[in-house]
Amino acid sequence: MLKIYNTLTRQKETFKPRSEGKVGMYVCGMTVYDYCHIGHARVMVVFDTVARYFRHLGYELTYVRNITDIDDKIIQRANDNGENFNQLTARFIDAMHEDERALAVLPPDIEPRATQSIESIVAMIETLLAKGYAYVGGNGDVFYAVEKFSHYGSLSGKKLEDLQAGERVDVDAAKQNPFDFVLWKMAKANEPSWPSPWGEGRPGWHIECSAMSTCCLGNHFDIHGGGMDLQFPHHENEIAQSEGATGEKFVNLWMHNGFVRVNEEKMSKSLGNFFTVREVLKQYRPEIIRFFILSSHYRSPLNYSDEQLNEAATALNRLYTALRGVGLTRDPDTYFDEGFFKVLFERAMNDDFNTPKAVAVLFELAKEINKAKENDPERAGHLADILKAFGGLLGILQTDPEAWLKGDVAEASTDPAAGGLSEEAVNQQIQARLDAKQAKNWALADQIRDDLKQQGVILEDAPNGTTSWRRG
Repeated sequence: MLKIYNTLTRQKETFKPRSEGKVGMYVCGMTVYDYCHIGHARVMVVFDTVARYFRHLGYELTYVRNITDIDDKIIQRANDNGENFNQLTARFIDAMHEDERALAVLPPDIEPRATQSIESIVAMIETLLAKGYAYVGGNGDVFYAVEKFSHYGSLSGKKLEDLQAGERVDVDAAKQNPFDFVLWKMAKANEPSWPSPWGEGRPGWHIECSAMSTCCLGNHFDIHGGGMDLQFPHHENEIAQSEGATGEKFVNLWMHNGFVRVNEEKMSKSLGNFFTVREVLKQYRPEIIRFFILSSHYRSPLNYSDEQLNEAATALNRLYTALRGVGLTRDPDTYFDEGFFKVLFERAMNDDFNTPKAVAVLFELAKEINKAKENDPERAGHLADILKAFGGLLGILQTDPEAWLKGDVAEASTDPAAGGLSEEAVNQQIQARLDAKQAKNWALADQIRDDLKQQGVILEDAPNGTTSWRRG
């Protein structure tokens, strides 16, 4: 049975969908004013893997991930660039989708945008005002009155009285309480705005997700996910808004993935250790990045470093090496026929999507494939089918093994694990080494082998000569 850690209850719970056989999942997406960074990549990959596994279990999943395409940062960046905010967001939405495809992240079923949801946002704010959860401030902005929501702080464990006593916040004369948050901002000069009962303006960030999630999935749905940094105040405020407006429980289960650290430090532009997905893709193949992300449990901190990425590349090569030279049966009925491995893999994934343990099962399979290659090719092919199928559930191991291990010229120029030699150049060196051996020039043969290794090319020898090679 699938168990998932619920941030709201602080324990693992057996997953029970609201509607038999169906799952509704909403994940907070990107604010599109810049390129996606490694933290965004983790959210994309984690919840893509969750979605893949739900579908493997036979659930009819509706996966919603929003786009925030209007906020202060977007307006500021557009002004700095001297361009219309729509041009800015369109460019970075396209870039986000490119990064997504590179990382083998399947598109969500629904991808609502804040600017296309204004009508729903305004309607929810009107309801909150009518029910006494919101008020118009002295500056014309509409605010949510946190003291009116008795369960405020239930997700994060923060109590309003402790917040008021222990944290310094800017005093805003327009608010009734310093922790009240904005639902609708009145328009400023030369800013994009939309009409509302309170005048021209734009939505606050928190209300966007409440409106988009409930419009797509209903007032009450199964799972809400996002990065741990969103737990407070964003997700806390979503609960207050949504439950205040609908009078129903908002979400059954909250999932939060851990932070990304860089060389054991918090990733931050100010520290100079901030990496976009595009920058990392210049050094590493996309599948290596995805494998690296899945090698840590989604709730754990993820430490980004060249050493960790290089280890991921080496590990992935081991899996592809096991698949190399094996005749796949390509019979879908045999994919999960090896009950032992299916039990191990699903036991790992059913335990709060424990991808590190699931990956360990892949290596057990690889070990068995390597044992069977010589003595039982049919079983090796059968096991390779299963390894590839399990890999598919994690979004990896779908490339032809020979192509992966040799890489192409473009990859060879960017991937430090790939070396800089083209396939033709490698083959020329192999022939030169063969000629040296035939001439009994063992020192030259060894030097060619070592030179290739220095450039990231590993030769695989047999008694009758070099049988194959790989990058690693």
